[in-house]
Amino acid sequence: MVDTPSRGFGLLVLRGICAILFGVLAFLLPGITLASLVLLFGAYALVNGVLSIVMAVGAPKGSPGRGATAILGVLGVATGILTFVYPGVTALSLVLLIAWWAILTGAFEIAAAIRFRRILKREWVLVVSGLLSILFGILLIARPGAGALSLIWLIGGYAIVFGVLLLTAAFYLKNALSSLRPAAGVA
Repeated sequence: MVDTPSRGFGLLVLRGICAILFGVLAFLLPGITLASLVLLFGAYALVNGVLSIVMAVGAPKGSPGRGATAILGVLGVATGILTFVYPGVTALSLVLLIAWWAILTGAFEIAAAIRFRRILKREWVLVVSGLLSILFGILLIARPGAGALSLIWLIGGYAIVFGVLLLTAAFYLKNALSSLRPAAGVA
C-alpha cells in the first residue's frame, strides 16, 4: 500500500532534477539559438508530461490529485509534441505557449496542494510552486518582446526554482510516508 506513494516520491525527485538540469543548461548556454531553445523546451515539457502521466497512472484509483496530475501530464506531452512538430514557431508564439503552459501548470499544482492538505503538513511547497508558475506565465505574457537572452535566463531561473520546490515537496512526501509506515504495520 505504501509502495505506490514511494514511487511518487521517486518521480517527483526525477521531475525536480530534470527541471534543475534544464535551468542550469539555459544559464550555461546563453548563446543558444531560438531554435535550440524551442527543442530544449520541447524535450523538457515532454519528459515532465510523461513523468506526470506515469505518476497519475501508478497512483491508486481515487487518490487525491490523480486526475489533475494526469491532465498536467497530457498538457506537458501535448506542449512538447507541438513544439517538435512546429519548430519554426515565432518567438512570440513560443513565449505565449510557455506562458500558458506555466499558468496551467501552476493552477494544477495549487489544486493538488489543496487536495493534499489533509495528507501533507507542508502542502505550502506545492502552493508556492504553483504561484511561481502562474507568476512566471503572467510575466511572459506581460513582456513578450523580451530579448532571447533574457527569456533564456527567465526560463532557466524558473526551472531551477521550480525543480528545487519539487525536490522539497518530494522529501516532505518521503517524511510523510515514513511516518505512515509504522501506523500501517510496515517494517
